[in-house]
Formats: sequence, C-alpha cells, structure tokens
Amino acid sequence: MVTNATAQATDFTRDVLGRYLCNGLDEAIRSADSGARPDARPFDIIVIGGGSFGGVLAQHLFHNDKTHSHRILVLEGGPFLLPEHVQNLPMLGLNPPAPSTTDPGPRAEVWGLPWQTDVQKGFPGLAYCIGGRSLYFGGWSPQLLEAEMARWPAAVTQALKQPNGYFFQASQQIGTSRTNDYIQGALHEALRGMLFNGINNGLVPDAVPLAELPMHLEDAPLTSPAFDMYKLEAPLAVQGGAPRSGYYPFNKFSSVPLMTEATRAAQAEAGGDDVKKRLMIVPNCHVTRLLSVPEGNGWRVAAVDTNLGMIGLPTQGKVIIALGTIESARLAMVSFANAPNASLMGTNLMAHLRSNLTLRIPRSALPEGLPNELQASALFLKGRYRHGPGAQFGFHHIQITAAGLDRPTADTEPELFRKVPSLDYFTPFLTANDDQVVITLRSIGEMEARNPNSRIRLTTPDEYSIPRAFVSINPSTRDMALWDAMDRMADDTALVFANGHPYEVMVNGVYQKVQANQAPRSAAPFASRRDGLGTTHHECGTLAMGSDPLDSVTDLNGRLHFSPNTYVSGPALFPSIGSPNPMLTGVALARRMGDALVPPPAPFQAEAGFTAIFNGFDMSKWSMSKISNQPPDRSNPGRFLIVDGTLEYATGDDLGLLWYTEPMPANYILRLQWLRWDQWGNSGVFVRFPNPNTKGYNNTAYVAIDFGFEVQIDEAGAPVGADKHLTGAVYNEDNQIFTRQSAEPPGQWNDLEIEVLGQTYSVFLNGQRTTRFTNTHPGRGLPGTPGAPAHVGLQGHRGSRVAFRHIRIKPLP
Repeated sequence: MVTNATAQATDFTRDVLGRYLCNGLDEAIRSADSGARPDARPFDIIVIGGGSFGGVLAQHLFHNDKTHSHRILVLEGGPFLLPEHVQNLPMLGLNPPAPSTTDPGPRAEVWGLPWQTDVQKGFPGLAYCIGGRSLYFGGWSPQLLEAEMARWPAAVTQALKQPNGYFFQASQQIGTSRTNDYIQGALHEALRGMLFNGINNGLVPDAVPLAELPMHLEDAPLTSPAFDMYKLEAPLAVQGGAPRSGYYPFNKFSSVPLMTEATRAAQAEAGGDDVKKRLMIVPNCHVTRLLSVPEGNGWRVAAVDTNLGMIGLPTQGKVIIALGTIESARLAMVSFANAPNASLMGTNLMAHLRSNLTLRIPRSALPEGLPNELQASALFLKGRYRHGPGAQFGFHHIQITAAGLDRPTADTEPELFRKVPSLDYFTPFLTANDDQVVITLRSIGEMEARNPNSRIRLTTPDEYSIPRAFVSINPSTRDMALWDAMDRMADDTALVFANGHPYEVMVNGVYQKVQANQAPRSAAPFASRRDGLGTTHHECGTLAMGSDPLDSVTDLNGRLHFSPNTYVSGPALFPSIGSPNPMLTGVALARRMGDALVPPPAPFQAEAGFTAIFNGFDMSKWSMSKISNQPPDRSNPGRFLIVDGTLEYATGDDLGLLWYTEPMPANYILRLQWLRWDQWGNSGVFVRFPNPNTKGYNNTAYVAIDFGFEVQIDEAGAPVGADKHLTGAVYNEDNQIFTRQSAEPPGQWNDLEIEVLGQTYSVFLNGQRTTRFTNTHPGRGLPGTPGAPAHVGLQGHRGSRVAFRHIRIKPLP
C-alpha cells in the first residue's frame, strides 16, 4: 500500500499529528533504495517497539549521532494516538481497560492482550500505540536503592547510581529530580509532617529510617530535619513549572513528545528529503520474527519480518527489541530458539505485589489552623521486611495520595493529575470548605527473582501463525510474607494519619467506620485489598542481563549473548525488580544503551603539521551563502548537510557556497576528500576570497567566483569539455599547465590538495598533479591579511550532490 503524502481527513479530524510524526513502511524502504538514489543509505538501527523505552532510546540515539552516521527506524505495532500523556489533556476519559484472562479483542481504542495466562484476574494488556503505556502510567518513578540491586552486575549499578549517572539523567528527563512544584499547600505540609513524626517516633517500624535513604532531589534543603523530611516527597514524573526561562512546563512524562521532537528535527534537517532523514517511525507495523544467519558462535540478525513485509538489515546493522517485557521475551524465544541459553528466555519473570487501602479521616485529625480548602497531597514511604534473622531484606513502598473534600467520594485524586481548563470547573475548588480528607495508600512490593514458577512459555499460534506467550506468575512463600508485611505497614501509616481519631475505611466501595487506634485490617482484611499480579503493568526480568552467557540472556550492554547485533531495551533486562515502578530504571538503561551504541564522536584528526577545519560534526565555523532580491525560483542556495561525518550538498535553485569563517593564512596547503554520487557530479573548492557578506551581492556565493579562484570538480568539463573546466583545473583560467587525471568512480572518495603560495596555485588529484596556475589578476586571489582576511569554501552547484570530508589546512611560510 502506498502511503498518502498528505495528512488525511477522517469524519472528525485531519490527521496532521500522525502524518507529521510517522512514515509508512513503503516510504522508509524507498528512502533506503540505493538503486533509485545512489546516496541512499539503509537503516542500520531498527528499534522494535515505539512505546515507553523504544521511544526514549530512539530519541537518544538520534541526539547522540552528531556525525549523522546512522539511520534509525522505529517499528510500532499500533497507530499514533495522543501527542502526550492522557492526563495532560482535559478530561478525555481515555482510560486503560479492566484486566482480562483471555483476549477479548481490541479495547479502549488501542489496547489488546496478545498473550494467554493462568494469572488470577489477568492483565489489562498492552497499549498498541506510539508511546505505549507511557501515555497512561501513574507517574510514580522512585529510584532503586543499591540494596535492591544486589543481583545486578556491579558495573551496571555503578553506571546508574554514580553522580550525574544514568539514574540522575533519567530523573531529569522524566521530571523527578526536583521537588513537586505542583504538589504544595497546607494539607501536603501537614500530612508530610505527621508522617515524618510518626516514622521518627517508631510508629511505622518497617519504614526504612529516613537517615539511611539517599536524597535524589536537586533542590532539597541541606539542613536536617528538613533534609530527611524531603525524602517523603513523591517522586512523580511531572513538571508543573518551567524548567528554565522561556520554556513551558513539561507536565506529565511520556515518550511521545521526545519522539515528536526527534522526528520533526529529522524532517527539518533533511529538508523534506526522506533519503536524508535519519529517523523514521512506522506505525501499525507488527514484527513477527527476526531472521538470522550464523556468525561466529551465534546468530546475526539479517532481516526483520513484519506484517507489512520484510526489512533487510545491513551487515553492520543492529536491532533493538523494545517491546513490553512479555512480548520482548516472546520475540526472542521465537527468533533464537537454538541459542545455547534459549531455555533462560522467558524465565525470571517478576511483577509487583500491590495493595490498595483507602481511608477517610476527619479534619479534626489534622493540625489546627489549616485553610478551608485543603487541596491535595502526594507522599512516598519506603519500607523493608527482613526474611528471618540474618536474612536479606525484601523491599516495598507506599504511594500516598490525599485530597481534602467537601462532599463524600471514593476518589483520592479529584485534584491530582488534572488539567482544569474551565473556570466553571475550577471555581468550586476555591470556595470549598473541606471537612474530611480521603487518603489512598497504594502499597507496592517486590517479588523474588528466579522463581521457577513464574515464567513465559510458547503456546498456540496467533493471527500471524506465530506462537503466543503463555504467562504464569506465582508468588513464593517469601513473596507472600513480604505482602503481609507491606499491608501491615499500610495499617501503621493509616493510624499515623488518623492521629487517634475514629476514621473510615473503604470496603467494596463503601466506607466502614473504624474505632480510634484500631487497625484498618479489622474492617478491610489484607486479601480484600490486593490487586491481581498481572494488573500493575510492571512485568520485568524475562531477558535478564548478566556476565555469564549460560546464566543470563543478555550481556551488560543489553545485547543477547549469542547474537552480535541484537539488543534489548526495557524492564525485560532487569535481574531483579525492587519495589519501584520500572519507568525511571528503564529510561536510565535506555540512555545508557544509547551512549554505548552511539558514543560521542571522535573528531577527525589531521596529520602532523595540518589543522582540521571540519571535525566531522561541528559546523559552527562554517556559514552558508545568502540570496536576496531574487525571484522565487532563484532564491535558494541549497545547503550542506552533515552526513556520516561529511559535508554533503543538498541542491537549491541557484549557486551556493559553504565558507569557513576563520581567516586563512597568506600561504597554505588545503587538503580534503570529495565524492560524487553520479558520473556528472559538479562542484568546486574556492580559495582566497574575501568575506562574501562584504560586497553587497544579491547572491553572496558569486563573491568567491569574482574575487577568488575555484578548483573545479567536474568530470564532464561542462559546458564544452575544455581542460580548464575539468576536475583538478583552476576553473576557466587559461594561464595554467594542466594534466588530465581521472577521478575515482562515483561513490568513491578522491584526495584533493591545493597549494597556494604567493600567486602560484598547484593542484593534486589523488596524489597526481593536475595543474599549476600563476595568477595575473590584480584584484583576485589576494593573500589574506589581518585587515583583509581571505577564506576557503565549498561550492554547491545546482542539481549536483557532492560530499566533502577530512578538510584540513597547513600554513606555509
């Protein structure tokens, strides 16, 4: 199917966002067809999954690639849905569906359940859309404690937690590195103070002592006890204030804005030329299998099979599996069934234990002097449970949300995670007289790693004739003990907030009264609070990383041990889960992988005596010529793009010039390499011309022609094939001794050397002299002086695409 080139109209909307963000697979394949365009390059990085972590990774890879050496293709199984997190939009009502044990078909616009399961209560499934579940996630993004990472490779742990490491980078990106600028006010401060005092007074014995917890906020007070109190701030991936002057707030995090920014940057950078577009996102493209060939002791992926067709991968290419934890494991199991560690794929499956306790306390339980409207609060409490004397701790935490209310409700978030665009909706909050506070304690605990009863296996085929995953999650005895301890800590915390007053606990949607100092479990037994193990969206561990290829699936960089070019991004890599939501850790690992796959570029180093004037990625000292006062069809000088560390001309409709803004010495040797993509590629190198902006020309490129000299690049010698028009000649000058030398074939690099000494110009092509020219023009080719600097530049010839690299200069006496 041919993708429509313009945004399409539906019954209600025009699909501008989808068309501007996405490409069809036909467009992607066509852009890589070197038969149609010799300068086309294949996609050498294919990211499978444009959800939470595939999106973060793709954006980071794109940003890291300063030399523009890579082309990145993101394949997403679903469509474009929303431009940002659903809670950044006003009351849309687009919520995840209820969990299910069997596939009920598509639900809630984009949700589907691709696996089978025996997990009680089932799973909501996956959000098949760009951004995936990051569009819906709750926002709570605490950082793993070092003690929770005992099973992780030490090198990975160190890279994550070191100062300015990947945990810190991820927290800055998603918005958890600073205190919550949108959670504030009297209720928040009162509840935070009550909880702080309760912990310090021993009323919550399983709480991790605050003094033992690291501080992850950049802006916390430096003095105790306020310092420790700020460790109770909720680590929410929301920025309600501008990160810097001139910026809008980022609001609640999802990966879609990152992908949008990157794809639009790719489009602008390429000038609308898909062949030069470094990042494409293809929606509605379901990957079914990776096709590999033997290489060394493993298998190199050579192609990606999809519902839309096959996509080839070049020999040096890489593929990154960035689906959800379960589907990532399934794809690996289907594609690498013969790997020596295939039996480990799909094992080590973990999820989170989760309980919910909602209580309603009277205003009288709070400190006196609070305003009538209490607003909202969000707090975070870390807990731990020792599995017997001398045993290791298991970790859990409580996510606390609260709201002051002037009418009975079960909703603890009526004023949290809200866009309120309507004055009619907002005004009642200002006049509220809140006489009760509803508090929800959502407890989350880790499950044990390497539980043989929690795993994925392959079962009956899906609609693409590929085996589905069958998912089993069964808590161990230690898991159940931790769950009980976690619920006890929630009871202790509830009593701290009740503060010796009678209160109410919600049971089956109805509040039941509880006497003062009586634990909530008297009305709400632990079992009644517990969510199904498949309902948290927090599955992880099925392709866990490690150093031993027979005891782990992936290495410390997330690469499959027995595939040189297959990587995994996302929580499937986690050796253990800890209690935090996997978002922060998954983003941190995605950024780490991006840095490993596309590290900072090494600048081009010139040989002894020479200085590079283009290092392969920095054009800050280069400037493009300008055209003014010309008709529209002669107003575009084109531009030079960075492509794989080179400067490549993208043609305009008149002559262009990219010139180096630093002055050249009076005498020098200029060396560079150039490449043409077809036999008749036409360009040139200009030397000894003044600043093009100083002559008042309508097209400033002509300053180099009129006041400097061009060393020609043109195998045709247009227009008449004369020697003075051929490659290696000083263009259109008669007073030269020229010897024809053929350039390398199209697609191959040529060495060009230009020696400028006094008024003698010598040119060498691929080591052979082509010309020696003596300048007799009194007003041209003047040596540069401090008062009248001279420059060098690269010609952009209309209709020709020529590239340059390794540009360096050597002063001569």
